[in-house]
Amino acid sequence: MAIDATVFGMRILVLGGYGTFGGRLVRLLADRPGLTMLVAGRSGAKAQSYCSHIALAAKLMALPFDRDGDVVSQLRNAAPDMVVDASGPFQAYGDDPYRLVKACLALNIDYIDLADDSSFVAGIAGFDDEAKRRGLVVLSGVSSLPVLTVAAARRLARGMVRIEAVSAGIAPSPFAEVGLNVFRAIASYSGKPLTVLRDGRNTTAYALIDSRTFTIAPPGCLPLDMRRFTLIDAPELEVLPKLFPDLKSIWVGAGMAPAIPHRFLSLCASLVRLRLLSTLSPFAGIMHAARNRLS
Repeated sequence: MAIDATVFGMRILVLGGYGTFGGRLVRLLADRPGLTMLVAGRSGAKAQSYCSHIALAAKLMALPFDRDGDVVSQLRNAAPDMVVDASGPFQAYGDDPYRLVKACLALNIDYIDLADDSSFVAGIAGFDDEAKRRGLVVLSGVSSLPVLTVAAARRLARGMVRIEAVSAGIAPSPFAEVGLNVFRAIASYSGKPLTVLRDGRNTTAYALIDSRTFTIAPPGCLPLDMRRFTLIDAPELEVLPKLFPDLKSIWVGAGMAPAIPHRFLSLCASLVRLRLLSTLSPFAGIMHAARNRLS
């Protein structure tokens, strides 16, 4: 087996390492000999249980880690070369959402996260100069949104003089595993106003309410059924206007399936918009359970 020299001998701390996305990352890297992964989260017992079920060539170590605690001391004790924050929801990181980023910079540790919150991802640019001075990597939003969207937009834009409008969407399979923190993130902004670039002006639209309908038709394949997408608080809303200066309109949505629960979620979001509910956050667990039951 070829060994990637860029990871050989590295210690990577995966925060949320036994969750849906962090756990997937751990499984994908588990065949790399010479790599040490610190599978971390609030529960050391859950981390240990997760590690015990993975066949591996890499070295896995379970580690309790509280990102709301003394992160500097915890990082010193763990001594990773890189931290990957796959926990979230990033919308709920409190008054000092970049505590972990600052700690990594102070200790000369590379940092990557899977943030899907537009404000959080946009704010990471404030650490760019310091990261470059220290020779460190500090990357945010290294997930399907916005990384895949931006990669697709760049590829499709080749040869074009300018890009004036981008409509993008993510359509997860109803059989795909979706973690509780994803629903916590969705619930936190459902029905809330979002600033969206439309016809060259910043306008207000409402998350999970503003909708568009698309037919997904990959080239050379039979088209899928028409699917309804609703606006989400995606990092692309901040990233793409900076990438394409001539952009006049940007819209990003999620086409969740089955359709009936998606409609019901939009209805609940409308209650937030009408101020009959302050937030859907208390119902995130119910939403998660219902989605798994109906998928």
